[in-house]
Amino acid sequence: MEIHFNIIGAILIILAFAHMIFPFYFNWTNELQKLSLVNRQMMKVHTIFIALTVLLMGLLCLTSSKDLIDTNLGKTISLGFAFFWTIRLLIQFFGYSSLLWKGKKFETIVHIIFSILWIYISGVFWLNYFQ
Repeated sequence: MEIHFNIIGAILIILAFAHMIFPFYFNWTNELQKLSLVNRQMMKVHTIFIALTVLLMGLLCLTSSKDLIDTNLGKTISLGFAFFWTIRLLIQFFGYSSLLWKGKKFETIVHIIFSILWIYISGVFWLNYFQ
């Protein structure tokens, strides 16, 4: 189980830093201009805090995997992470329109990869909690 926490930790850290490209990749300079100032700033601030949360989850998985696996507090944290990533998995299918990826090769591949990733991450945390 420890190897899975290390893998997840590394993936989450990479994912956290990948948030840095969002403003460029999604052309926020032009796209967010259509929003009010408060909505524009909320997008940016929430993206930073999501990235920070994911980074801290990744660091916790890398630095404290043994504690997450062997202690009651670790199991409780794993339960919280399991809910978090399971909800993220559900959002992958019910929060985003399939129009964003259906019929588009690259976007479909990304959709499938992230679906598998969310299943893996949430599955490891659920498994850790229940074992």
